[in-house]
Amino acid sequence: MRRIIAEDPEWNLETVPPLVDACIQHIADHFHVHPILEELLPKHKKMVLEKLSPSVPLKYAQTLYIAPSKLTAPSCRVTSHLVSDEDYWKKCCTTRWGNCDVSKYGKCWKRMFFEKNAQEALEKFVPDQSDLSELEELLRLSSPFIKCLDIQQLLPPPPDDKMLSHNHEDEEQSEDTPLKPCNDHINTGILFQTLKNLEELGLAYGVKNCGMNFDWGLFEFTKLDCARLSKAVGSSRTLQVLRVCCSKMADERGRVLASHILDHPSLRELDLSHNKLGDGMGRALGKLLSGRTVLTTLDLCDNLIGSMGGAAIGHALQTNTTLKHLNLRLNKLGDEGAQPIFKALMKNMTLQSLNISSNSIGDIAAPMLAEVLIANKTLTSLSIASNTLGEGSGQAIQEGMQENTVLVSFDLRLTDISQQSEYCINQFVKANQDRQKANSKLMSTSAKTNR
Repeated sequence: MRRIIAEDPEWNLETVPPLVDACIQHIADHFHVHPILEELLPKHKKMVLEKLSPSVPLKYAQTLYIAPSKLTAPSCRVTSHLVSDEDYWKKCCTTRWGNCDVSKYGKCWKRMFFEKNAQEALEKFVPDQSDLSELEELLRLSSPFIKCLDIQQLLPPPPDDKMLSHNHEDEEQSEDTPLKPCNDHINTGILFQTLKNLEELGLAYGVKNCGMNFDWGLFEFTKLDCARLSKAVGSSRTLQVLRVCCSKMADERGRVLASHILDHPSLRELDLSHNKLGDGMGRALGKLLSGRTVLTTLDLCDNLIGSMGGAAIGHALQTNTTLKHLNLRLNKLGDEGAQPIFKALMKNMTLQSLNISSNSIGDIAAPMLAEVLIANKTLTSLSIASNTLGEGSGQAIQEGMQENTVLVSFDLRLTDISQQSEYCINQFVKANQDRQKANSKLMSTSAKTNR
C-alpha cells in the first residue's frame, strides 16, 4: 500500500481561524496586562467576556505589570471597575462557590462576588501574621460594590505570637506575673474606613470548625475589640444593621457598645443574640430605647437578662415610638421581668412582634397579658412558648383574645394551658388571619379600581 507523507509534519486540514477570533482570544488571554474592553464593538465585547477567565485579578493595572504567578483572589488586581457585565460575574461566582443564591445580594452577581470575596478574606485573616496592607487594598477596591458583610468567624493571633495582654501599660508588673495571651482580633475600624457604602454588618468573634484545637481563648470578645468596634459603629453614618452574635459579650462590653449608639442616626436593627448579656445591658438598652434612637428591630435572644433588665426595657417601651420587633427569647425575665413589658404594651402602640418564650414566666404575669390582648391594637405577632402559665392563665388569655382583632400569630406551645383553651385561642387567631386577608383583598381591589 502506498502512503503520501506531507513535507510539513504539522500540516493539517483545519482552516485558519479568522483574525477577529485570534484577536479576541489574545485579548482574553492577556487581559491582566492590557485590559481592552470598552473600545470593542458590543458583539466583540461579549465574545471577550465569554472567554475571559474567572481568575482574572480585580484591580485595573494602569502601568504596573503583575506576573501571572502572583495573581490571587485576595490580592485583587484588574477587573473590579472595568467589567460590569453580569454574566461574567455570574460565571465568577458559580465557578468559585457552586450554587449561589443571588437574591440575597439584590440580584446583583457583581455585588455577590465582591461581598463573598471580602468575607472570605476577613474570615481567613490572622492578626500579626497575614498581610494587612493586602487586605486593605482588597477592601478599597471592593468598596463601591459592598453593602453587606456577614463575617461568621474572626481569628485571633496565632498562639506563638500572642503577646502580653493590654496590661502592658502597667509598667510595674512583676516579672513573676504570668503573661496573659492577647486574643485581640483584627481592627474592625478598617471596615468602616474603607467601605463607605456598608449598610449591614454581621460579626462573630469566634472560630468555626476548630476541632481538637478548641480553646476558650478562640471565643473571646476582648476589651480592645469592643473599643474598636464601638468607636467605628458610632462614627458610621451609613450602617443600618449590626449583628454581633455568638461572641461571649458580657455586660461590661455591651454597655460600651450601647453608649456609642445612643444617638446613632441610621442604625435600625441590632442583633446581640447568643451572648452573655445580663441586667446591666438591659438597663443600658432601656436608656438606648428611651433616647433618640431609630431602632426598629432588637434581638436579644439567648442571653442572661433577668427581672431588672426586663423592667428597664419595659419602662423604655412606654415612651418608645420606633421599635417594631423585639426578641427576648431564652432569657431569665421571670414574672417580675415580664410584667413591666406587658404593662408597657398597654400604652405602646408601635411594637408589632414580641417573642418572650422560654423566660420562666408563670401564672402571675399571665393576667396582665390578657389585658394587653384587649388594649393593644398594633401587636400582630406574639410568642410565649415554653413558659409555665397553667390552665387558669389559659382561660384568662382566651377571654382576652375574644376582644382582640389584630393578632395573627400566637405561639402557645408548651405553656401547660388546657387543650380547650389552646384550641379556642387558635380559632380566634385564625379568624383574625381571615379578616386580614379579606381586608388586604378589598384594599387591592380598591386600588385597581382607582387606577
